[in-house]
Amino acid sequence: MIPNKRLELEQAGKRVLEASRTELYIDMRFFGGALNSLGYEMDLSTTTVGTDAVSIRFNPNHVLRLFVEEPGKLNRTYLHMLLHCIFMHMYTSARYENERLFDLCADIVVESILDGMDYQCIYRVSSDYRDNWYALLEKEIKVLTVERLYKYFSEDHELDVFELEKLEREFKLDDHGFWTRLQDVEDDSDQSGEQDKDNDKARDKDIPPMDDSDSPDIKENKDNKDKGSKDKDNKDEDNDRNDQLQGGGQNPDNDTDRKKTKYINPRRLQKIKNAQKNWDKEGKRIQTEIETIGKENSDRLGKLSWLLKIQNTSHTDYKEFLNRFKVLREEGGIDLDSFDYGMYSFGMDFYGNMPLIEENEFREVKKIQELVIAIDTSASCKDILVQRFLNETAALLLGGDNFFQRIKICVIQCDNQIQRIDFIENKDEMYKYSSEVHVEGGYGTDFRPVFEQVEELRQQKKFENLKGLIYFTDGFGIYPDKPTTYDTAFVFAQDEDYDDEKVPDWALKLYI
Repeated sequence: MIPNKRLELEQAGKRVLEASRTELYIDMRFFGGALNSLGYEMDLSTTTVGTDAVSIRFNPNHVLRLFVEEPGKLNRTYLHMLLHCIFMHMYTSARYENERLFDLCADIVVESILDGMDYQCIYRVSSDYRDNWYALLEKEIKVLTVERLYKYFSEDHELDVFELEKLEREFKLDDHGFWTRLQDVEDDSDQSGEQDKDNDKARDKDIPPMDDSDSPDIKENKDNKDKGSKDKDNKDEDNDRNDQLQGGGQNPDNDTDRKKTKYINPRRLQKIKNAQKNWDKEGKRIQTEIETIGKENSDRLGKLSWLLKIQNTSHTDYKEFLNRFKVLREEGGIDLDSFDYGMYSFGMDFYGNMPLIEENEFREVKKIQELVIAIDTSASCKDILVQRFLNETAALLLGGDNFFQRIKICVIQCDNQIQRIDFIENKDEMYKYSSEVHVEGGYGTDFRPVFEQVEELRQQKKFENLKGLIYFTDGFGIYPDKPTTYDTAFVFAQDEDYDDEKVPDWALKLYI
């Protein structure tokens, strides 16, 4: 009787979710592949619904109630979970110390996307409380991403527990407990190593998978001698669920307790890991499809297209790029790589204090000799960003043996015209300039004067072998049309507002 009841609830829950998926697909066909990527599994360890990037794991009572009372909220919850997968939030949560704050930031980002989308099937009336927070956050950090929100809340704008709980009630729609289970098992598996693989296989036979841990039919098959232990475990799980409903389920201090009560089958874990690449591809596919559906339809998506672009941007390593500016030439110094220790030792041993080969006093090395650093000093590019860029560039250049004894680095400040030119010829000058920079300008942005100035300097023989130009900017300006004969890169601050759409094809885009 009980198994039949369980089966009926499971089938009803799946039909409800399938109906929601169909409604979303009719309105948003570009989500078709993503909508078909998630299966459905009943999971009584949650009181609501959530996803582990493989399946939507649902409590049938919750989804059936939503379907009857608030079908629009069920659609929104479905798409809310789907966006978590597309932006791969469950795979990045382990990088952040405060798990509860990360979960809140992920929910705010996803809900801000949904609130900006113009589709009736997911529409909800936005509260004044929510709108006020959006206005504040967009004023402070421009583009809402998980990284920026987490940094904002964890540094200078820490939330008290009451405000945190209020925000969770406003933005939380799904159970993120499946993310923490994934993280916990990954930590355990890293510590156990290869020697525990056989033990894991044996344990699989005795411990049920996560989605079956609370099923009535399994309870009936338990031995009587395990009843007392199982009752205690069930009470612990009930307490965990109550904690989650009260906002305490995401507390990092409860990690130890969570690891004791949560379990995920290793085979399931492997499926989740494999799904990460699929979601990465799906995010890029959706971005491409959105770009082809036309402006009228893409406007209905609000900020989704922009955030997908940020998500899918390939970030070239800045340090690796600087290595492209190195040239090969001789420099004074002992070349240990070309020193013949065999002949040297033979001469010293056979003739006595007579080395047959002296060490080379010159060596061939690859270092930076000439470089142009251009700085956008327009009103839209903040002084603090310029300082951060110079600090990071100086740290990379001065951090190793990257310079010849004589160098020539030209630093050009420009808004819509050249404001200042400085030449740096040694490491001390580079360090002094980066720590005491004075930005001049503050008008519009035109990148062309810098390139014209560099050509003029080359004609004046100021450079012997210029390898590259780095232009730090926010991207809002007029770009040159003519390609350069040296490497050119436009550098953008990754966590700030920028426009890289119009960067010429012959130039590189870097993000720091």
